[in-house]
Amino acid sequence: MKLLTSVLFLVSFVFINAQTNTNSFEKYPVFPECETKEINELENCFNKTLQEFIYKNFNTPEIVSEENYNGNVSVFFEVDKEGVFNILYVDGVYTELKDEARRVFEQLPTITPATYNGNPAYVQFTFTIAIPLQEPVNNTVKEGVSKNNITTREEITSLKQEYDEITNLAYENEEYTSVINIPLSHHNYSLFDPALNRVGQNNHTAQKPFIYSEVNKYYNFEAENAKLLKNKESWFGRKFWDEHMVTIKGEDYWITLDPGVDLQVGKDFDQEIDTYNNTRLVYAQGGLGKNFNFFAVVRESQGRFADYFNRFAEARKPDGGNPAIIPGQGIAKDFRTDSYDYPIAEGHISYSPSKWINIQLGHGKNFIGDGYRSLLLSDNASPYPFFKLNTTFWKLKYTNTWMSLRDVRPEVTADGSFRTKYVASHYLSYNVTKRLNLGFFESVIWQNDNDRGFDFNYLNPVIFYRAIEFSTGSRGGNALIGLSAKYKFTDRVNAYAQLMIDEFSSGDIFGGEGSFKNKIAHQIGVKYYDAFGVQGLFLQGEYNRVRPYTYSHNTIVLNYGHNNQSLAHTLGANFYEFVGVARYQNGRIFGDAKVVYAKRGFEFNTTEDSFYYGSSIYGTEDNRISDLGNEITQGNTTDFFHTEILGGYLLNPATNLKVYGSVIFRNFSPNENTQDVFKNNTTWVNFGIRTDLFNWYYDF
Repeated sequence: MKLLTSVLFLVSFVFINAQTNTNSFEKYPVFPECETKEINELENCFNKTLQEFIYKNFNTPEIVSEENYNGNVSVFFEVDKEGVFNILYVDGVYTELKDEARRVFEQLPTITPATYNGNPAYVQFTFTIAIPLQEPVNNTVKEGVSKNNITTREEITSLKQEYDEITNLAYENEEYTSVINIPLSHHNYSLFDPALNRVGQNNHTAQKPFIYSEVNKYYNFEAENAKLLKNKESWFGRKFWDEHMVTIKGEDYWITLDPGVDLQVGKDFDQEIDTYNNTRLVYAQGGLGKNFNFFAVVRESQGRFADYFNRFAEARKPDGGNPAIIPGQGIAKDFRTDSYDYPIAEGHISYSPSKWINIQLGHGKNFIGDGYRSLLLSDNASPYPFFKLNTTFWKLKYTNTWMSLRDVRPEVTADGSFRTKYVASHYLSYNVTKRLNLGFFESVIWQNDNDRGFDFNYLNPVIFYRAIEFSTGSRGGNALIGLSAKYKFTDRVNAYAQLMIDEFSSGDIFGGEGSFKNKIAHQIGVKYYDAFGVQGLFLQGEYNRVRPYTYSHNTIVLNYGHNNQSLAHTLGANFYEFVGVARYQNGRIFGDAKVVYAKRGFEFNTTEDSFYYGSSIYGTEDNRISDLGNEITQGNTTDFFHTEILGGYLLNPATNLKVYGSVIFRNFSPNENTQDVFKNNTTWVNFGIRTDLFNWYYDF
């Protein structure tokens, strides 16, 4: 019933603020009573007619007078493209008031809808009913109340109309000019490596992963991939052979979304093991504005590998009962009776506030160097959280990286939790001439001891870490320093080198007495592009030599490792190694060949000889075999030979989906067979299809 018709009545409209102003509507919604009105009078007529309808049909519930209530009921509603009133939301103190508002609005007739650009359009309003009611005056606007207060902001449109206005523009390979990291893949990087290493270019090639916009200056991704397109007409043909599965692009944003796989089936013929890997993945990348980009990939995997690979993974099992750590991946749990289950996620956000600076926060891997291996920082360990700052100007590129790592061994686990340690590193690359580049590296590892947490001493991006390490205590951190160099003989031939010093003690390094403190590693290599005039043929030769005890530390947690894997060379320490690599691609056909020969020194780990010879970076130096007289390959000297041949076909250049076959021949021959180190041979054949987003390392 209506109460006290002489009391105040106020009906006000507050319109939703959106993207299009009122001028975008050619006509307001039209009640039958307003059909004869001029177009500029339709808004007032709509408001007045709605007010009168509500007043005539609204029955104020008794609870309003019983509790002497004064207030409002807000009704959020739309008039759709058919002219039907639809209640979207009602807000009021009493359920009775809300129910009555719904009842009245449901009685509104179907009217002529609003139009936008000549077409029927949705429009939404918020209508506030003042309680108690008052009969509306003849004018739409009650005397004493300005029109601006009761009707409008100039910007009004419907949310559904906003939705209709969203357009999906054509995707134009925005990733190639973005600041997204190019996924680390030795073969894929070899495709544009020649373009980055021409004499006279002022770029920097050691800090990896590269970002697309850096490389695209020298290697036009879009043009190169256009040469491979099959130009299929069907949707399935385009998505399978040439394009990303899903692309979304607006005026200032873009996203691609792709499913992926890493499916392998094979056999270890020497141990009669059927092998497989079953990875399903999805990855997304995109950009918001011009300078902010993101990348994320989630993988769910199960697998069983060749015998030597399984033993390597299980030898690095973490505390807590899980059986293995898959090299380069992460902690694995049991799957069935003889396999592993190892999910993993990687991703990063990348922001470039200017052409000189790039900032990244992510969970993934980094690599420093021009070689197949790195003695400074490699990508053979599991992914880790990192924050990275790249600064590029003049002839310099300066990279600061801060990482959070874990030690998961039982002997360092505390209260069921893995031990956390942190790494901060600097790498300064300087183009001395148009041919010569020099790099300077320093890194420090410290543990979360004495509730130390992240030590802000190491946040300063322009410090000498050795001094900071000394100031925090002799065992407070482990500092490493390094040098690198690259020389471009021609556009097709360049040489590179690295020197890494774990403990800089000149007397021990140059004393010639084989001190265990002489912890150095060095690398030298050469690359040959379009070798022997064959376009697309890439050849690489490399020599690595790492002395015993390098990357280890007298404080057990402060080794240069993560998740029981080395952050530098895959083989750890106490070895020398020769690596030969050949890569070739012609159109979509590609092939890789790799030969590794190494002489390595292992611990015996027997009751007769339990000394630490300096092979494992996780060894305890307090148990070393000797202070002096230490030589490379000491201990259980082992000859290691590994050959890997792979050939395949690139199915989709946009997503790096490849089908391939591979064969590995491996010979491992120690001087003495022990429980952990014994003579074994491997012939491992694999066939697979994979989305090539990271490097698999099998050569250990």
